[in-house]
Amino acid sequence: MFERLNVFNIAYSMATHAGKRQALVSENIANADTPGYHAKDIRPFTEVIAAGQTQGDMIASRGNHMNGSDGMNWAVFTDNGTVDPNNNSVSIEEEILKGVEAKRQHDRALAIYRSSMNILRASLGRT
Repeated sequence: MFERLNVFNIAYSMATHAGKRQALVSENIANADTPGYHAKDIRPFTEVIAAGQTQGDMIASRGNHMNGSDGMNWAVFTDNGTVDPNNNSVSIEEEILKGVEAKRQHDRALAIYRSSMNILRASLGRT
C-alpha cells in the first residue's frame, strides 16, 4: 500500500530543482563581470513535473534513481536577452530575485515533506 507515495517524490524533486536553480544563480552571480557570459536558468518546476507526468512516470534525479533513468531533465537554458557592452547578460538584481524564489521553493518542498510525514505518522498512530 505504501510502496509509492508520490507526495514524497514530488517534494524531493521540488527540493532538488530548487537546489539546481540556486546553483545556477550563484554561478551567474560569480560570472557577472565575465565578458561573453550569458545567464543560465532552468525550466520552472511546474513545467518539469508536468512533462514527467505526461510520460506516466516521475523524472529521475540521478542515474540509479527510479529504475535507472539517466537524470532529471531540468533543461538548462541561457538568457540571450539584454546584454551589456561586454556581451554579458547577467543582471545581479534579477539573480537575487531568482535566488529568493529558489529558497522559497525549497522551503515549500520541506514543508510538504514535513506535513506528509506528520500525516503518515498520525495515520499509523505514532504521533
